Amino acid sequence: SLIFNPSLLWVMVGWRDHQKIQKPLSLLQKKGIRFLNSVVSKIDFENRKVFTLEEDFTFDYLVTALGASTYPDRQKGFQEAAYNLYDLSGALKIREAIEKFEKGRMVVLISSKPFKCPAAPYEAALILSEYFKRKRRDVEIELVTPEPLPMGVAGQDVGNMVVSLLQSRGIRFVSQHQVESIDQTKKEISFQGGERISFDFLIGIPPHGIPQVLNGSPILGESGWVKVNKNTLETDLENVYALGDVTAIKLAAGKPLPKAGVFAHFEADVVAKSIEAKINGISPKKEFDGKGYCFIELGNGKAAYASGNFYAEPDPVVKMKRASRFRHWGKAQFEKWWLRKWF
Repeated sequence: SLIFNPSLLWVMVGWRDHQKIQKPLSLLQKKGIRFLNSVVSKIDFENRKVFTLEEDFTFDYLVTALGASTYPDRQKGFQEAAYNLYDLSGALKIREAIEKFEKGRMVVLISSKPFKCPAAPYEAALILSEYFKRKRRDVEIELVTPEPLPMGVAGQDVGNMVVSLLQSRGIRFVSQHQVESIDQTKKEISFQGGERISFDFLIGIPPHGIPQVLNGSPILGESGWVKVNKNTLETDLENVYALGDVTAIKLAAGKPLPKAGVFAHFEADVVAKSIEAKINGISPKKEFDGKGYCFIELGNGKAAYASGNFYAEPDPVVKMKRASRFRHWGKAQFEKWWLRKWF
């Protein structure tokens, strides 16, 4: 099944039934798409062949949309000590555990960069703050990150606005802290430079990386992620495209385009229209323009909204609009629209 990941934040606090945010991928067959539920074991780019556990395929065009994989085992102590915010199992475990968490220090920890959905850890802290407020529990929340500011690629103004939202809830923001190890026995996080932070309840964003099937692939760039043309999403190999979190697109200021679903959404449209044009013998014209947006859920029935042009030079131009009930409603409606439109 496909899981609508933005809604895991609501699942985490019991505000959404996890079964309502899933759709069987087999429903794609209604759109005339042949769907194979299998594991890709190898991609032979030279001979243009994809190997799966079920059968093998040759291709004329290939679109790699494998996403960013999470690797909790790459961070010492993560699996033993932290609840993983970035998968359904983790969200459900958090949901069960917070029902019994009456008081203490909760830490939301971003273990490393890059990570997908730059707003999600901050939304999680804000939502949990509201959850414990409603329950009248004495829980202190702290968010620790290697970033200088939240959502840093969006610019200093957006980052400072997110910090202000955290501070308005009494959430401590600890920046530029790179974790070295987590000790479950001592309930302590050790950071580069020697600092330690204790916790009673730890929610973590695990290290991210490319899917293992792409290790050693000729489409990888210096960053270790898939290198693509920023406008066409084509790799250095003809008719081989990649989109979404598996890619690394370098912006004018040198920072990478954030790994966010909204970009994959728009990139997919560009890639589909480009392949259609090539099949019809026409030169592709549609290009990805670097525009994107993001809802920032506050947990109190309101959401903020950031949008802008990440391809703007010399720096991305992104504005954040104040939180409102209308924007929270917009996020909820987007969830319903997306699941209905594509399935």
